[in-house]
Amino acid sequence: MTPEIHLHVLASGSKGNAAVVEGPSGLVLVDCGISRRALLGRADELGLDLSRVVAVLLTHEHSDHVGGLTVFCNHFDGELLTTAGTAAARSYLTQLPFTIVGHSDEFELAGMRVRTFPTSHDVADPVGFRFSTADDALGFCTDTGRLGDEALEALTGARILALESNHDERMLATGSYPGYLKARVAGPTGHLSNAQTAEALGTLACDDTETVVAMHLSQENNRPSVCVRTLAEAVGAEVASGEDGRPEARTPDGRLTICCAAQDWPLTVW
Repeated sequence: MTPEIHLHVLASGSKGNAAVVEGPSGLVLVDCGISRRALLGRADELGLDLSRVVAVLLTHEHSDHVGGLTVFCNHFDGELLTTAGTAAARSYLTQLPFTIVGHSDEFELAGMRVRTFPTSHDVADPVGFRFSTADDALGFCTDTGRLGDEALEALTGARILALESNHDERMLATGSYPGYLKARVAGPTGHLSNAQTAEALGTLACDDTETVVAMHLSQENNRPSVCVRTLAEAVGAEVASGEDGRPEARTPDGRLTICCAAQDWPLTVW
């Protein structure tokens, strides 16, 4: 594949989420769960000009994904897109001029074909996305308790795969969360565990896949080193420290890299 799509994760975790998908003719903001100030500051760290954002996509309505959207929209006149369920789920979202898309739709943004697919989370109508051009593809899926057939099909073969790996099952089971919250996180409408994501990589990672970005890691029930090690074992990768000292893994042939997005520092994948 010729790299035409790039991923910039500005924040990923339970305190706020925002990512930018860079296409051939502009930027698409996926979720806006951090303040405008933090959004602009982290974009500046990565050399991103957010005036090039042509559209905002929402995965779902939880506040850590939409909490900064209203203020962002005061300075934005591009297109807002989400499902009908998400647009109607919060009173302040109903005031915004969304273009409604289905959970199995395709449309064009920033020189990319965008495909939506349903995810499994305890909200109105959540979705993930596949972004593609003729020569490149990126799969984006967070906040889901399982991967259905449509999600697996949409994510398979992406060069960049941004996929939730929220918790270590043992850490969650023995941690401080109350029982009801443990059950929610681990349930079919909660969040993918490291083990679930590792199992999925056996299907999703193919010859075209170059980078797996573990998303939405729990600060209470996961660690980047634990996550990377679990995912690495699934694809025969070797754990090492990246240039910035953060854990990552690579297959012996150098074809595939595994890394983690974080709550407090931005990340770019070219």
